[in-house]
Amino acid sequence: MPMDIHFAVLKPKIVLGVAAHPDDLDVTSSGTMALFAEEGAQVHYLILTDGSKGTKDRGLSTKKLTETREKEQQAALEAVGGKSITFLDYPDGYLEVSMDLKKAIVKVIRTICPDVVITMDPSVIYSLERGMINHPDHRACGQATLDAIYPLARDHLAFSELDKLGLKPHITKTVLLTNFDNHNYIVDISKTYSKKVAALRAHASQFKDFDGLESRFKSMAENVGRQAGYSLGESFIRIDLSF
Repeated sequence: MPMDIHFAVLKPKIVLGVAAHPDDLDVTSSGTMALFAEEGAQVHYLILTDGSKGTKDRGLSTKKLTETREKEQQAALEAVGGKSITFLDYPDGYLEVSMDLKKAIVKVIRTICPDVVITMDPSVIYSLERGMINHPDHRACGQATLDAIYPLARDHLAFSELDKLGLKPHITKTVLLTNFDNHNYIVDISKTYSKKVAALRAHASQFKDFDGLESRFKSMAENVGRQAGYSLGESFIRIDLSF
């Protein structure tokens, strides 16, 4: 259910999207990424796993699937006007909230210094409305990213070896969490929806009948946008950090 809270429109300069798998960011937020890029922001993706399990094709090897999905994600990033992707290559399906993972995310945050981070809401375990269980990698991604943002990327004594390498503490101003059932912030993607479609179409290994799926994606965007008076929208839980 939407929450009745209103914010000033975001105009970030540097955006970091953190997701578990190739295609996660493009499904949830590529219209927003494209809008930020059009408005002059640097858009960066951080993909935590190798995407090596996402297929029903028994003839496709783990190595080949990983290579394919990395190429697809690169094409999708280009479609939204993004600047860079970092792949951490943790095994798909085995992602855990560990200090090793948090440190890797902190390293990217301190390198890129985003003022907005988009990631997955770790509180979403399942959805009765949608009849789904959220992927455990999604939950681990969201929790590790939130922990990395606060307090680990902020505190100079956290992972002090990074500070010594010149990766100084960084405070992220705003977090956008993707959550299909709840939100308090809607972005107008009416002008960039075609770029979202192009990004999604790039993930050919995941969307075999994309023409059929595209109407579903558009219907979702219409339903979200209608709540804010837009033709098409993407929704988030927005947290403006005040520490």
